[in-house]
Amino acid sequence: MSYPVRDRSEAALVLFSGGQDSATCLAWALARFGRVETLGFDYGQRHAIELTCRSTLRDGLAALTPTWRERLGPDHTLPLAALGSISDTALTRNAEIALMENGLPNTFVPGRNLLFLTFAAALAARRDIRHIVTGVCETDYSGYPDCRDDTIKALQVALNLGMQSRYVLHTPLMWLSKAETWCMAEDLGGMPLVSLINHDSHSCYMGDRGTFHPWGYGCGTCPACQLRRAGWETYLAEKTDHA
Repeated sequence: MSYPVRDRSEAALVLFSGGQDSATCLAWALARFGRVETLGFDYGQRHAIELTCRSTLRDGLAALTPTWRERLGPDHTLPLAALGSISDTALTRNAEIALMENGLPNTFVPGRNLLFLTFAAALAARRDIRHIVTGVCETDYSGYPDCRDDTIKALQVALNLGMQSRYVLHTPLMWLSKAETWCMAEDLGGMPLVSLINHDSHSCYMGDRGTFHPWGYGCGTCPACQLRRAGWETYLAEKTDHA
């Protein structure tokens, strides 16, 4: 993949949870920008195990190429316990995952991505960073309204007006399926990157790191595992078809 030369002189802040999508976005940013920092959030999530995957993934990405190692900057983690304490969801409580009356899954944490990106912009201001990268997607997702393209575009306008800045919110996965996200990882870092994300990222809402499947660790039944499994199987099938 080729990117504008001007981007290599700029910095980016990647919202980095430790999951498949954010790991792919981190690789995307490392291939594009001259300096890349990462930001994670501890909000009392049920699958807090994802936070422990972040350092392993960062180290693995840095080891893939000298250029990525050189470009990878500091990591930041912000505590947002207040979000977990006011959220009555299956992602912040020990509750069965189900659909709510409004049609949304009860894993939806209201305001989560809005808060994440607002805090990211505040940190970016201190770190002199203009580009903010997030792995939200409305193509192959659980239906969260704060993952939609319209939401991100509206928030970019609000952040730039409210902070008198020129932030650019990048969503490289917005129109990609999970299978296409695996393809992007392969394009960016070959099979070593695919293997790293497969083994060391975490998606499972239940926080299961004890059961390894061909597509990665997880309970195998929660919505995040189902999306990841389906994407992996489609990715492999398409590779076989094109072989």
